[in-house]
Amino acid sequence: MTASPTLDTRKRYVRVLDRHDGLVAFEFAIGWPELMVELLLPEAAFDEFCATQRVIRLD
Repeated sequence: MTASPTLDTRKRYVRVLDRHDGLVAFEFAIGWPELMVELLLPEAAFDEFCATQRVIRLD
């Protein structure tokens, strides 16, 4: 039986995919940067999101 990697939910990751017309398309992950969801926010909301989540930037 293979041990699962430890999940640290305090680590949050962001990878910016595109910036266009004041919007930011990005990927976001909690714990495992290999498992991400794609999100889209206005630039100001993205900056606030990153600050609130204290993300680790991967781009």
